[in-house]
Amino acid sequence: MNAQWFERMLQRYPHELWLGDAAEIRAARVRKQKTDSRDALHILDLLLANRFPRIWIPSLADRDVRQFVRHRHKLVWVRPSVMNQLHALAIGPGLCRKQKLWSSAGRKELDALLLDPSAHRRRQDLLQMLDQLNPRIVELDRAMLQEAQRRPEAMQLTSESGVGPVTALAVVLTSRPAGRFPRSKQVVSYLGLNAIDESSGGKQRLGSISRQGNAMLRHLLVEAAQTASKLNPELRRDDQRLKFRRGSGVAEAAIARKLAVRLYWKLREATQPSTAAHMQGSPVNPVVDESPSPGALPPLAAVRGSSEKVMV
Repeated sequence: MNAQWFERMLQRYPHELWLGDAAEIRAARVRKQKTDSRDALHILDLLLANRFPRIWIPSLADRDVRQFVRHRHKLVWVRPSVMNQLHALAIGPGLCRKQKLWSSAGRKELDALLLDPSAHRRRQDLLQMLDQLNPRIVELDRAMLQEAQRRPEAMQLTSESGVGPVTALAVVLTSRPAGRFPRSKQVVSYLGLNAIDESSGGKQRLGSISRQGNAMLRHLLVEAAQTASKLNPELRRDDQRLKFRRGSGVAEAAIARKLAVRLYWKLREATQPSTAAHMQGSPVNPVVDESPSPGALPPLAAVRGSSEKVMV
């Protein structure tokens, strides 16, 4: 929400703020003419008919932390761009070190390159940006860890392979409250990890993922899936099988979907513990009384060594 000043102003008065899904509101209107008066009357009709598509609004505190996570995510996206430009400048004079370019020895070789005046200026600016980005990202990672430690549900999600404090915090801030998504299928659809369904005539045709919804969390889950597929044996088998059949891109999206479902159920268990009673026949409540009654037959383990044949 970009109008927080308006929300803060309404908090001083006895009013409740509702936000609606713009796509659903627009889809409910057939006419293409659009004016402020028509939109106001249309929204009023939806409210009176109890058909207003209200969406969930996180709290101001959660939105502030989400801005913090998004800021770190943007800086991480900028760093590869700066590193790629420096790598291109190094390849021109013939210096190709790949990942070794960012070691101390590679940095010295990059500084010692003889470049044209404009390329030299560009190299200095890019190196200065990189030197500023790295400590800021490290500081943000430390702050993300402290924020996650204040949320027990986020720390519980870090027990999953490949999930760190940043991903766990983003999942908690996006999926709360737990009853917001009744099923894991809705979480997958919200993250844009569901396949596009173009079925017709009794034939099902599934395309690529929809890529709708929260792009930042989807990207974090894809990165976490790459690490989880190396640490978790079950996910590693699925990843190798899908890479062989469909390619690495499909495999990463599928593992990210599995990881999203696992984190969803971990969050549900952390916030809504199960209160189901033990069924009969469970180890807690045995169906048969364990104390032998007078004249009862001995257990099977007691007659295994006897010469009599026992039919089971």
